[in-house]
Amino acid sequence: MDSTCTESSTGTGAEKDKAAADLTKATPAPTAAAAPDIQSHDTFVIRKTLSLTAGEYVVSVARPDGSEGEPVAYAREKRLSLRGQVTVYTDASRKSVLAAFKGRDHEVGYMYDVRDASGQPFGSFYEDAGASFLRRTWQVRQPGTMKLTGRERSRVVAFVRFVWEFVPYLEYVPFIWPYRFQYTESGKPLMTVTKKLGLHTRYVLEILAPDIDRRLAIAHTLALDALEVD
Repeated sequence: MDSTCTESSTGTGAEKDKAAADLTKATPAPTAAAAPDIQSHDTFVIRKTLSLTAGEYVVSVARPDGSEGEPVAYAREKRLSLRGQVTVYTDASRKSVLAAFKGRDHEVGYMYDVRDASGQPFGSFYEDAGASFLRRTWQVRQPGTMKLTGRERSRVVAFVRFVWEFVPYLEYVPFIWPYRFQYTESGKPLMTVTKKLGLHTRYVLEILAPDIDRRLAIAHTLALDALEVD
């Protein structure tokens, strides 16, 4: 041990620099560049598939014809687990976190904080219980940038959804009819989420404002589905 310490203390500056460089290479820190460039895209397709134990989500950039293009995010929601906690990854290996949200008790009811890979919050959303009595309404917050109010556009579909929840046994079944949420700030449309009709669960997320964090928008869209059956 003494000889090692002596060699370390008497080594040349070049040797020390090389050792420091080798240590840095051995334990690289994650960088934002490793995440997909999603902020430059405005339209995404979210597809969900079901297994016996989980729901799998794949988020892709939408092509001009509306079909699924490059996958940019993945998520997995365990069915039988506590709802309200979903992690979004940058790829199918689920090794790199893009964002995550988890619910907590709040004066508004239940608040969902959205955090980045380091655990730092960068947005939140919650269901406006008072406004959601007949038309489901969400508040999406991006501190210092956006305060969006998302509401179902169709009163008819909203009413059917409301009745659906009170039919015996159907309250445990996801609502199958397509619907659309429009998100506004001071009456200006800034984002929409549309559930498509089809054999598979698909959503189209359209963002009309460049300042909206795509990670927050994607996380909230996943929540619309994951929190459908409480």
